[in-house]
Amino acid sequence: MKENLYGELSVIGMRGCEDFVAQVDSYLKERRRHEDDSDFTYIAQADCPRFGSGEAKGAIHKSMRGHDVYIISDVFNYGVTYKMYGMTVPMSPDDHFQDLKRVIGAIGGKARRISVIMPMLYEGRQHKRSSRESLDCATALQELINMGVSNFITFDAHDPRVQNAIPLNGFDNIRTSYQMIKALIRKYPDITFDPEEIMIVSPDEGAMSRCIYYSSMLGIDLGMFYKRRNYSVIVNGKNPIEAHEYLGKDLTGKDVIIVDDMISSGESIIDVAEQLKSKGARRIFVFTTFGLFCNGLEVMDKAYESGLFTQIFTTNLIYRTPELLEREWYTEVNMCKYVSYIIDTLNHDETISRLLDHSGKIHKIVDNHKAEVAKLAKKAKK
Repeated sequence: MKENLYGELSVIGMRGCEDFVAQVDSYLKERRRHEDDSDFTYIAQADCPRFGSGEAKGAIHKSMRGHDVYIISDVFNYGVTYKMYGMTVPMSPDDHFQDLKRVIGAIGGKARRISVIMPMLYEGRQHKRSSRESLDCATALQELINMGVSNFITFDAHDPRVQNAIPLNGFDNIRTSYQMIKALIRKYPDITFDPEEIMIVSPDEGAMSRCIYYSSMLGIDLGMFYKRRNYSVIVNGKNPIEAHEYLGKDLTGKDVIIVDDMISSGESIIDVAEQLKSKGARRIFVFTTFGLFCNGLEVMDKAYESGLFTQIFTTNLIYRTPELLEREWYTEVNMCKYVSYIIDTLNHDETISRLLDHSGKIHKIVDNHKAEVAKLAKKAKK
């Protein structure tokens, strides 16, 4: 790869991203042959100290003049806290977003380019207007652009069309499909991608585009659920789901992969899994980029113990509690190396198209796996 860089590389990890950024830095050093220099780092330290009232300020500890800056922000990390009037307060997405703006403000327009890597998009679920509502995600994107951000990098956006709010700026919505499939094969080497043995199922209409991609890449059938909501009632800001209705082929004896962008409370996934089991599904695997588990892990524990699902795969792009990492039903999909490749390629001012197109890699890993399964089956017959 050519060595003329867009600017000197600096990676800033917002609060709660320290471990993730340290891994990204390690991969960057390995890729650029600095791994033997323990003192070398691409990480630029930034802080947002707070006053007793809860107010804060952003501070950068070295000049960013002429640098190509990548700020990694997990706005859903509620494991980070601060003190306000003597109380310990968990940071909300709004708090994280304000700190991100503070750090951009501390850079003071000196950087040559600022890119924000926000794995789960801030206010990504408030991407469209229904009656008299705010358009928070679009407003946030425009606000950051006005502060000098050039590019946004996010993963499996709830609705990537929100990029229409900033049509003249970079917005890359990245799939995690290859890493998910790779993790599934590693965890369950007996998995088969025979259309007679496995299906992709979308839990709702919104996840259909992701599921169509998996279905076409793996060459297997696709089913879907649609949510029947009660639009006459609003509970916790949304219309409650009355039922999930299934559309698709017979599931009897088949493994099923449910694909979605996130698990919030987990209720929808459990409801879908119950219906899949009632229709004869064998093992149920869940691919979801972000695992929030807003109502705790106990409901998922009960569902797992009752045999509703086999394994849940989520990425390490957002905060995971230590308790989640210990769960038997949970597998973490590490995205640090992939993020380091994206940063390295952009810093060399090269296209990331080849990194975004997973089709070749998916076909290769699936074909190799099918060959291995066939080989093992042949040995077993002998």
